[in-house]
Amino acid sequence: MTLSGTFATVPDLLRLVAVPVFAWVAIRDVKTRRVSSSVWIPFSLLGAVLLVWDGVLAWNAGGGRWLAFLVPAAISLGFVVPIAYLFWWFGGFGGADAKALLVIALFFPTFPQYAVGSWTLPLSITPIGAFSFTILTNAVLVGVTIPVALAIRNAAAGRIAPVMFIGWPTAWNRVPQTHGSLLETPAGLTRRGLDLDALRMYLRWRGLSLTEIRDQPGRYRDPTTLPDEPNPPTDGAVTASGPPLGDGGDVEMPELTDESVGTDPWGADAFLADIEGTAYGTTPDELRDGLEVLATEETVWISPGTPFLVPVFVGLVIALVYGDLLLGTFF
Repeated sequence: MTLSGTFATVPDLLRLVAVPVFAWVAIRDVKTRRVSSSVWIPFSLLGAVLLVWDGVLAWNAGGGRWLAFLVPAAISLGFVVPIAYLFWWFGGFGGADAKALLVIALFFPTFPQYAVGSWTLPLSITPIGAFSFTILTNAVLVGVTIPVALAIRNAAAGRIAPVMFIGWPTAWNRVPQTHGSLLETPAGLTRRGLDLDALRMYLRWRGLSLTEIRDQPGRYRDPTTLPDEPNPPTDGAVTASGPPLGDGGDVEMPELTDESVGTDPWGADAFLADIEGTAYGTTPDELRDGLEVLATEETVWISPGTPFLVPVFVGLVIALVYGDLLLGTFF
């Protein structure tokens, strides 16, 4: 709540640091799909300090001001935080997305207010009063527009397909530098295909490039060509440093037989058994299907998997200026 003759309270002014920080993490998430946990630790601590600060101000003001703080703060911490955790638990959010929402719940428990001339922003304040919930609903609404935009883009280019709402065609040679997942198997289009981070892990583990796979798919389909000492797979990030993607030197071409290939085509089982942890939940069959497609197709459908941090940032900006896109329309 703004004070007479001031732009905003000190806690609300400090909350504006969230705008450049979320802009930076959104850009980084788009480019690398990686946001370090170290970003959220100081942000969480600052949010906790601001929460207590607001509580003290509301307590000192007494009366309805304390209740106006307590109810939305309870909703923010008791509703938004569990939602973020549950969505992460069930795979709806990535780890960075969940941490971002946890920070927002601490950082924005109540509606901040900023006096700009004769206006007070946000323009619309909902009866619920939990600003973190407003940011979340705004982010969801912004996120819903992304499939629509993809479908319009594909339809305008004449690309009509069942997956036109979640992806677009990509040349095979761009796949190693592309984020997202493959939307094709040898049987046709699918809504869940090979994670491209897992593909990069596999290629780095074998010390191969996708070009080499395509040049000699029969050779590398045979698990007897797996390296005796595999390379570190890294985490599959496009920007991750890994071994040169060469063919590992001159290796004598083994005799290919149905029996040898049939034990573990592409060495998918061996790869997943050798690495620590999992390759983003990738199964041997998903890896094999993805390699079969990428070994032959010139263009494949890829889902970009737009990070939720982008809608969160846009939802934050909308919330600070306008308020709640959904509830603000009705109240």
